[in-house]
Amino acid sequence: MRYSDNSINILTAIRYKGIGKAWIVSNWRKNLTDDEIVEFINQSTKGEQTTVSEFNEVRKNIIQRVSQQKDFADGVVGWLDEDYPFCRGNAKKGDFPIALFYKGDISLLNKQRRNVAVIGVLKPEESVIQRERRMVSSLLKYGYVIVSGLALGCDSVAHIRTLEENGKTVAVLPSPLDNVIPNQHKELAQEIVQKGGLLITEYFEEPKSQMEMRGRYQERDRLQAMFSDAIILTASYDVNKDGNDSGSRLAMEYARQYHIPRYVMYNEQTDSSHPQFELNRRILREGESQVLTQNKISSLTTMQSMTLDFL
Repeated sequence: MRYSDNSINILTAIRYKGIGKAWIVSNWRKNLTDDEIVEFINQSTKGEQTTVSEFNEVRKNIIQRVSQQKDFADGVVGWLDEDYPFCRGNAKKGDFPIALFYKGDISLLNKQRRNVAVIGVLKPEESVIQRERRMVSSLLKYGYVIVSGLALGCDSVAHIRTLEENGKTVAVLPSPLDNVIPNQHKELAQEIVQKGGLLITEYFEEPKSQMEMRGRYQERDRLQAMFSDAIILTASYDVNKDGNDSGSRLAMEYARQYHIPRYVMYNEQTDSSHPQFELNRRILREGESQVLTQNKISSLTTMQSMTLDFL
């Protein structure tokens, strides 16, 4: 399992109160000495001071825990490491991931790749599934890497269709690599890696509460947007009293905040009153939109606020 001194030092530093993602992005430098790191921590934390000896003990513990992932992860990459992924858009400092565990081809997140996130509802109707499959096939013809969250429904449709057509796909997980969520997608996760894809997550430890687990799903949603040149909503409910709200809403909102191009799959004739297109309709109402047909899909990442119309 690969990891740098830099990534381990970051994972150690964030154990201290007052040291978070925004602090790392603002202040961290590669090749900091132990004395420099401890000085930074002591200047930044409120009341919690440490020593080089104590810091080294915490770091030893981190190395031990990280090493337990060796059978499940190829490595961990930290902020400023050479192979740190290219984050698209204009994110706040506190939104950047500072350490990522991965299995597979980390180069799929390079700047040179054309990545498109395909997301959607957990229980899509069969007609939605078939339209999404055709859409993914069109994306693959132009060499796009398909990014999604390995969730049930539209996420898995995107991953599976990509694998069927020998494309490359990236799955962003809300869980450690030794505990793929959902459990029924463990084989799918393995196939993604076996066929040249990538699994990636910010986590190597289990959450301490249900609240923390819910937060991890939201954090996963932001990475789907951040690792993509454009994001496509296949279908999704909007906020509603029936509890059908989808995490796709959060991913689309992150994309809006980061100024990453957003697209929705929509056809006025069939979707104008369909409940699984509630969020699609709202996004269209919020701004200008145009129909992006299959013969224009090659320019996907350069066009704003388009509609994908796959009948």
